[in-house]
Amino acid sequence: MLLRSTGAAGTWRSTYRASPAAAVHTRWLSSPPPGAHHKGGRGGYIQCVGRPGLARCSTCKWRIQAEPDAKELQPEAQGAPLSASAAAILAAAQAPSTSAGPSLRDPALAKQDVRDPLTAFDWAGEDRALLAGSEPGRAPLRVAVLLSGGVDSSAALTLARAAGHHVEAFYLKIWFQEDFRNFWDACPWEEDLEYCSAVCDAAGVPLHVVPLSNEYWDRVVEHSIQEVASGRTPNPDVLCNSRVKFGAFFEYLEQHHGQDFDRVASGHYAALQRPEGSAAGPVRLAMTPDDVKDQTYFLAGLTQAQLARCMFPLGPLTKTQVREIAARGGLPNQDRKDSQGICFLGKVRFSEFVKEHLGEWPGPLVDDDTGDVVGYHEGFWFYTIGQRKGIRLPGGPWYVTRKDPDRNAVWVSRHYYEGGGGSRDSTLVGSLKWNTPGRPDFTKRTEVKVRHGPAKYECEVEELDGGRTLALRLPKDDQGLAAGQYAVFYQGGVCLGGGIMMGHAPDEDEADSDEDSDEGVMGSGDVEAQALPA
Repeated sequence: MLLRSTGAAGTWRSTYRASPAAAVHTRWLSSPPPGAHHKGGRGGYIQCVGRPGLARCSTCKWRIQAEPDAKELQPEAQGAPLSASAAAILAAAQAPSTSAGPSLRDPALAKQDVRDPLTAFDWAGEDRALLAGSEPGRAPLRVAVLLSGGVDSSAALTLARAAGHHVEAFYLKIWFQEDFRNFWDACPWEEDLEYCSAVCDAAGVPLHVVPLSNEYWDRVVEHSIQEVASGRTPNPDVLCNSRVKFGAFFEYLEQHHGQDFDRVASGHYAALQRPEGSAAGPVRLAMTPDDVKDQTYFLAGLTQAQLARCMFPLGPLTKTQVREIAARGGLPNQDRKDSQGICFLGKVRFSEFVKEHLGEWPGPLVDDDTGDVVGYHEGFWFYTIGQRKGIRLPGGPWYVTRKDPDRNAVWVSRHYYEGGGGSRDSTLVGSLKWNTPGRPDFTKRTEVKVRHGPAKYECEVEELDGGRTLALRLPKDDQGLAAGQYAVFYQGGVCLGGGIMMGHAPDEDEADSDEDSDEGVMGSGDVEAQALPA
């Protein structure tokens, strides 16, 4: 499916490939376009463009017209004009140059004291311990640092330089960033790039901007949309790390820089345990001292080959220590707040992103305790298991207990842990991916994370289907074991990898109950039905 946008003059602004799961609308900013269209709600018009097989737009019910493959269409312009500083930095960073980005035009950043952060530390003395995650004993290595404009990646660049490595910075320009303004009137990447340039100016290192928009769409965004449309709750950040930051970017380096770089460093809170000296052996992904910031959950999909090329300078540090490094070194972004949310959305809420791509589809909210329809929702894809916010029913709190994509029904309960919808302490786990040399030995004490954060459960694991699927049981109920999310396993603080939660496996009694519940099955358009089967 294609998403195309036009300017006031009627020329095409940008072209995307979108998920085949739903009709994606194109905003027309001046006058009604030919063919299927409807008013866009913000003073413009929307044109429905899609692939054959999607008969009608889910919003306006117009028949959708087919378009050629997105790769054959070239944008004539790239949205609204960039700021002068962002445009200058982007031009310099994309040019074949070995110098850092240009001086900033942003007055607030230009007033910063531009000095080399390394001069503020005693790297040979008391500050030497800060370099434990930067492999100082293997210096000098050629290190490509993934720089985002935030404090963490900037501190990682500082530490890699202090360890004696030859460092160059790379900013990944991923899908969606330059075109936020087409839908949400926000474009956060310009500010990111200005901070990247300021950090590189102070450090005197080259800054490269790497366009990975197509790769990001193909490997992360489209999959996420399809998962949401199927009723699951994806984790795009896990895919971003394994498929883009340490996947597509590795491919880019090999294509454009050959064997120039020994390591790719990032500002992730994770530690790597390498064999001593030249000894052969696996590289282990280990947790950091900061349980709250630890990001091994998001890195669990990396393979041994990927881990061997990684460097995580923040591995032995806490967030407090990283902030202190930024302050002592006078980093231009030392006071910048941490980013929140999914990496490719910036400040945009995930629900807004889903609405833009899947639209709305009214359906019933069903009380899981009584079977009564107690309200209506705007589409099952806006909800996940265990969700409490956004249900908007009186007499709560209400929690989402389960979803039925085929019927567009969402079950809710005020008695979450006693309600239906399956167990809160067990789930099947599939699509397994281990970063260990072989399958883990689950007879050893094993812990699991079912979401990012400090909480881990000591768990019981049973291997099924010759080890292709796991039956996971927790010692107590969890807030929400949502299908599509990741279960990541640990032994002794070492991350083993993990897989995707598939939902609760019903026992024989539950299966028999489901087979007997055929009355009152609701069709996708029957929003007047007052009860649904269990």
